[in-house]
Amino acid sequence: MDIVRWGIIGPGSIAANFAKGLAESDSGTLAAIASRDAGRRASFGDRFGVPEANRFDSYEALCASDAVDAIHIATPHPFHAGPALMAIRAGKHVSVEKPAGLNAAEVTALVEAAAQQGVFFMEAFMYLSHPQIARAVEIIRAGEIGIVRHVRAVFGFLAPFNAASRLYDPQLAGGGILDVGGYPVSAARLFAGATDGRFADPVVVKGTGLIGQSGVDEVAYGTLRFANGVTAEVACAVARNMENTIRVEGDKGHIVLPTPWVPGREAGPSDTVIEVTVGGETRREDVPDPRMLFAFEAEAASRAILDGRPGLSFPAMDPAASIGNNAALDRWRAEVGYATFAEAPGVVRTLKGTLPAVLPPMPTVDVPGVPNPVSRLVLGCDNRDTPAEGAIVWDAWIEAGGTTFDTAFVYGAGRHEAVLGQWIASRGVADRINVIGKGAHSPYCLPQAIGPQLDASLGRLGLNGVPIYIMHRDNPDIPVGEFVDAIDAERQAGRIGIWGGSNWQPERFAEAVEWAEAHGKEPPRILNNNLSLAVMEKPVWPGCVTSNTPEMLDYLRRTGTMHLSWSSQARGYFLPAELRDRLPEDTRPETCYGSDANAERRRRAETLAAERGVSAHNVATAWVLAQSFPSFALIGPRSPGEIASTLPGLTLDLSPEEAAWLNLERDDRPAA
Repeated sequence: MDIVRWGIIGPGSIAANFAKGLAESDSGTLAAIASRDAGRRASFGDRFGVPEANRFDSYEALCASDAVDAIHIATPHPFHAGPALMAIRAGKHVSVEKPAGLNAAEVTALVEAAAQQGVFFMEAFMYLSHPQIARAVEIIRAGEIGIVRHVRAVFGFLAPFNAASRLYDPQLAGGGILDVGGYPVSAARLFAGATDGRFADPVVVKGTGLIGQSGVDEVAYGTLRFANGVTAEVACAVARNMENTIRVEGDKGHIVLPTPWVPGREAGPSDTVIEVTVGGETRREDVPDPRMLFAFEAEAASRAILDGRPGLSFPAMDPAASIGNNAALDRWRAEVGYATFAEAPGVVRTLKGTLPAVLPPMPTVDVPGVPNPVSRLVLGCDNRDTPAEGAIVWDAWIEAGGTTFDTAFVYGAGRHEAVLGQWIASRGVADRINVIGKGAHSPYCLPQAIGPQLDASLGRLGLNGVPIYIMHRDNPDIPVGEFVDAIDAERQAGRIGIWGGSNWQPERFAEAVEWAEAHGKEPPRILNNNLSLAVMEKPVWPGCVTSNTPEMLDYLRRTGTMHLSWSSQARGYFLPAELRDRLPEDTRPETCYGSDANAERRRRAETLAAERGVSAHNVATAWVLAQSFPSFALIGPRSPGEIASTLPGLTLDLSPEEAAWLNLERDDRPAA
């Protein structure tokens, strides 16, 4: 390929700008378009010389066409992510107008899909590819204004109110933050991280704004703080004219870009000027270029595709930076109080293509007392704060063959149960899945707390009962029979199926089994402790218990007790070092799992992984499933991509000898 052949989905005004940019690009050309509107196809095709044969009436046809290598998505906001995923899964490189998705969860799915397919991904911020931005970054990195301390970035305009326009219509995800807020936020992140050559992610986002009569944010103001101490002010509007500038303040001076978002082609104070003030003296630099603004973006994307790069290079926005930008926008919108229809209760939005087409089959087990088969991997639901975040992961879980979801009364102070319940209702899957409910967490690990907490949990979930109930903690100060009686009352009421205990010692669990059987009541049948190939050296939370001890493993093997392991992947301990280092300091796996013995376990897992063509992370998952007792692994993916990266662990069939060797229960490695 010596030139990139582009197709465009959504031939409107923004698409026309991209087409004009391609006309001035050396590395890309417009080859095809797709629109369901025959009139638009004809007028746009005639205007830009698109061959009749390449004017498609469906997005699917364009994505399947051999006439294009890459596709630019220029539809209204709600229709960015779906067509982008379709194009990516068809093996096409993709450029998506901002915002690439309606929230960071959708953008994450796009970025992951592009990486899985090995294609280029770009969220189209044309201003970042202009030489003006590169020069501003160069000035900062040269230290001319000293250490960056503060950024102020503003983009706002006054559009007459029209309830049906894309700017004001909630069903078109209107509002200032999604339409133009990404510009000032990206600028703040760019200049806050310019010295390090990366977009910085804010640790604090605060904001306020005005929600208009149609329900979208018409005006929004925000403040950001970054880990390196840089602060920022951002503002945007669709109903108020603003100054539309960027100002970057350092400890020696400052720079101002009077026209950062739409720089013109000519030199002059209103086009491409950069004002640099140091020591009270100001100089003006012009960075003119005769090409139209979108030509820089079109050329940068086409050149990256030809060079085999997955995204654009700094100071343009790479795929990871797009996720960070949309995460900041999510937080800003939350501060202002604007949720799109995709994030409202009910979760009606579904994205197809978040997982690869071919996946390992999900094994399931028929468990007496549980109406639906239980998937060997169980999805943890303790990390999704909004319906939009949850829906993307939970839809993917169903697609992957997962049947079982784990939640608890205390997760997110009830919020996580509530959003899971909204998803269950919206998808109509209550009778096809298993929900594991948990209650009686310390300090309310009391028999009298079980019923009221279960009432609240079932109300949030919208369920009449849970097929599996687990006590979240044990309280040895309470006679075990009192807990058995309290749970038996809920079983008799039909609100609990089988039950068990989390973070229980084997002696206490055995005592509960013995007491229940002696009194003609259902004994606990499932133990829910930490069980991972890495031994938990320091409790993740107070009161946590590991099952990877000789005593606990012996009990499980002798009795054949079912075990559901939380943190089965040891909080990412078996991930490559570069991925572990990206985890937040307080949750890094070394904090709880760091030891010489675990380092040897990881080394052995890495050795086996290299031979089997999988990751050490997959080996660790396979080890949990390879136990001689019924063993289920609880996993906590935060995106469809994390589900996909875990599933190869299902393909490994570890022998008992290999499992023992991995866990340091034998020194000699068994023959393959």
